[in-house]
Amino acid sequence: MLKLYGFSVSNYYNMVKLALMEKGLPFEEVPFYAGQTPEALAVSPRGKVPVLGVKQGFINETSVILEYIEQTQEGPALLPADPFQRAQVLALCREIELYIELPARACFAEAFFGMPVPEAIKEKSKAELLLGVSSLGRHGKFAPYVAGESFTIADIYFMYSVNLACAVGEKLFGLDLLAGLAAAKALLERLHGMPNAQKVAADREAAMPAFMAMIAARK
Repeated sequence: MLKLYGFSVSNYYNMVKLALMEKGLPFEEVPFYAGQTPEALAVSPRGKVPVLGVKQGFINETSVILEYIEQTQEGPALLPADPFQRAQVLALCREIELYIELPARACFAEAFFGMPVPEAIKEKSKAELLLGVSSLGRHGKFAPYVAGESFTIADIYFMYSVNLACAVGEKLFGLDLLAGLAAAKALLERLHGMPNAQKVAADREAAMPAFMAMIAARK
């Protein structure tokens, strides 16, 4: 059986978790926190989550895990078979990760944990977020899904990266990042209403108190 290492508060962990659930695959969740201990590094070379445990060993990096699952497992397709369409989906995933997720992540400490972030970093993040969302508006189809007619891993990245970016935009900058993208905003709400997504969200809420206690202990 596949084993998913990580913790339910991690958005990247939840990307893989939702993909496994949407494909109807059995898997075991193994609690695993990021870190640089020898035990953590034996599972993940950078001590990051998530990690997928398979018969041959461990697979790290979310994008690689998602492609591995698609290539090796049964269930509904989350990537198109056509090479060009597949490339479009994968490009959208990278654009969301690099130009929306990463700029927002630079401000997570202040937005979610009350730890101040330097103004210069916040201003840079704000500018990059606006550019990233504009790019998504040009490339994404939202007809009705991010890449077109079918639910793909681009929608999974969209769900678990753009929602956090929107929270950063609102909390730190008073911005509604999706104000000019009505179809994208409607899709985000619809995706989070999916039964499996609601189960992932419930698990996240249940895990949040222990995670926040761990963060407080590390301060």
